[in-house]
Amino acid sequence: MSDIIRMHAAQLGEKIAAGEISSVEVTQAHLDRIAQVDGELNAFLHVNDSALDAARAVDERRASGEKLGPLAGVPLAIKDVLVTNDQPTTSGSRILEGYMSPFDATVVARARSAGLVALGKTNMDEFAMGSSTEHSAFGPTKNPWDTTRVPGGSGGGSAVAVAAYEAPIALGSDTGGSIRQPAHVTGTVGMKPTYGGVSRYGAIAMASSLDQVGPASRTVLDAALLHDIIGGHDPHDSTSLPETWPLFADAAREGATGEVLRGLRVGVIKELSDSQFQPGVAESFRQTLELLQAHGAEIVEISTPHFEYGVAAYYLIHPAEASSNLAKFDSVRFGLRVTPEGSPTVEDVMSATRAAGFGPEVKRRVILGTYALSAGYYDAYYGSAQKVRTLIQRDLDQAFSAVDVIASPAAPTTAFRIGERIDDPLKMYLNDLTTIPANLAGAPGISVPSGLASDDGLPVGVQFIAPVREDARLYRVGAALEALLVDQWGGLLLDKAPRLASENDDRGGNK
Repeated sequence: MSDIIRMHAAQLGEKIAAGEISSVEVTQAHLDRIAQVDGELNAFLHVNDSALDAARAVDERRASGEKLGPLAGVPLAIKDVLVTNDQPTTSGSRILEGYMSPFDATVVARARSAGLVALGKTNMDEFAMGSSTEHSAFGPTKNPWDTTRVPGGSGGGSAVAVAAYEAPIALGSDTGGSIRQPAHVTGTVGMKPTYGGVSRYGAIAMASSLDQVGPASRTVLDAALLHDIIGGHDPHDSTSLPETWPLFADAAREGATGEVLRGLRVGVIKELSDSQFQPGVAESFRQTLELLQAHGAEIVEISTPHFEYGVAAYYLIHPAEASSNLAKFDSVRFGLRVTPEGSPTVEDVMSATRAAGFGPEVKRRVILGTYALSAGYYDAYYGSAQKVRTLIQRDLDQAFSAVDVIASPAAPTTAFRIGERIDDPLKMYLNDLTTIPANLAGAPGISVPSGLASDDGLPVGVQFIAPVREDARLYRVGAALEALLVDQWGGLLLDKAPRLASENDDRGGNK
């Protein structure tokens, strides 16, 4: 494996800035890696034909004396929920197959302006509906730790691109855990920012009050550097917060010293019992708490009595908002159009198009959401779920009066086998047990690799949640834990990942 692709994004940025290596060389190395292994993994739906041209332009800007940012010239993978004007955007759905947006999402535009090189668009559950990236219309993505297992969802493609060294950093979106949960099962870092802290303009909406764009990476510092680029107020997004944010990279560097752990109050939810988690996940979490405590943190038991209703509330709010957002895919304005035989009406064309273009999971959630919003049921279902959401927000507010961060496993299990839960939606939905509350509350959450489960040897992540607007606190705590574990493991957790079959195949092959 090339030494270039094993470097972190921060290291690559430094070497490119110092002239030790060019952006073209870095980009080519990652394109070669994609050609080598992505036939086995299916992390990318589209590889950018102009990536090398973009890298060359960055090298020329630097050569001309232009002062560029710390990640200029570094390749970036982009979840296919984010529109791009030079590559197709499908959101993992046949109904948008081949769609070309006339503009870039704000986060993509900011990344390009900062000199990042777009490698391509990554696979995802259709319209971000899923916890396994099995619901993509273009086939499942496979976990590089064990290709018979899922990479989490809905952003499994971005997580796998990072975990398999196809990209050093990636953009994702998180509606109920879609950045953090894939990070948990792939041994990577995933950050869900405070709601409104990163623009959603140009992110294809699924559940507008829950969706949040954020970074995926191999290190906490890399996530922070990318967050610094994509974050901040955006006048195009009516939900964008007007705050001026601190530099998250500075917070991550501060955290890496370990001093932040002294006196840190870490909340552990008493309503989450070991019986709700796979034994290896629960054991890894206990070991992480012991490590934090040994380095000065105080572990505090807290009560969040309404968290147990989070999954139920989420799976009423989310489908209701999704059914409304997906109404735009009507065969009239853009996307797929299926015209039945005879003299079909607009309604006939719309029905045939949506039947052919949407997959089973999208149809399931649209039907559920439409029912929850229907006359006579709105107050009983959607209205009640919003009340539960308020109670969960109050639980968090109360908890943060006693602790600095809340810790939990990022998901109940390690990566399950492909196909194992595809026909059991409830079991799939419960995989978001610990991540959903942060989305319901709009709070930031981060998943950091915490080890390998003792019962199956697969990656496990620990999740930290902080109060709204305290994203920097998560970077400090995440970086502090990462530094301890890197010392303990002698490197990143990903260094322990097994080799892929295609790494021994010199034939490669472009997608």
